[in-house]
Amino acid sequence: MKIHDTSFTPEPTAFPDLESRISPDDHHDLHLWLRMQSCSTLIVNELRTRLRQNFQTTLPRFDLMAQLSQNQAGMKMSDLSRQMMVTNGNITGIVDQLEKEGLIERIRPLNDRRSSLIRLTPTGQQSYQTMAAAHQQWLNELFVALPEQSRQHLFEHLGVLKQLARTVALHPAA
Repeated sequence: MKIHDTSFTPEPTAFPDLESRISPDDHHDLHLWLRMQSCSTLIVNELRTRLRQNFQTTLPRFDLMAQLSQNQAGMKMSDLSRQMMVTNGNITGIVDQLEKEGLIERIRPLNDRRSSLIRLTPTGQQSYQTMAAAHQQWLNELFVALPEQSRQHLFEHLGVLKQLARTVALHPAA
């Protein structure tokens, strides 16, 4: 099925999104990109809202705590920013606030006094686990209507796209 087929074009909704600005004559790659962006934005916005309403926290704070939960010995700020695909500056403010709240701590390795590792405190780990359980339930609610086989295919295809995007980023056209 081609993206330009009218059978593929979704019905206009009362909720305009990124795809609202395109026409059937636009290139199919634009349609695909805007569809992915729209899906991502809708899901991320829903997760942001639920985290704020249920836990008075933000998605970046949750994501940072998730990274630390997977690395209980601690992580350097530079590793955190790389894993989260954001700048060190973005991480610093979040780390400072979480530290003030007693959810994370900075530890200085004996062999390297210039840097510090960031890790969850026991309170932070408990807080993260509570949020993570709710987060998983929300994702289940968001994806339950999509059959498992479709989810698996989507995951595989997005994996291929991710690798292609990394290849292009590493070797841009001249």
